[in-house]
Amino acid sequence: MAARLKVTQTKSKVSEKQNQRDTLRSLGLKRIGDSVVRPDDAQTRGYVRAVAHLVKVEEID
Repeated sequence: MAARLKVTQTKSKVSEKQNQRDTLRSLGLKRIGDSVVRPDDAQTRGYVRAVAHLVKVEEID
């Protein structure tokens, strides 16, 4: 079974650079407290690494 990641936005994107705001949007996060479940692949890991200071990540089996 493929692993998945639950990504939750924990901080505001207001004072962040545009590319980080775009990364949050591409993950599907719109506001603080939003969560999405994404496949655990290289693309998702890269997105999470770019905004690691704004999100919390949990692995889901």
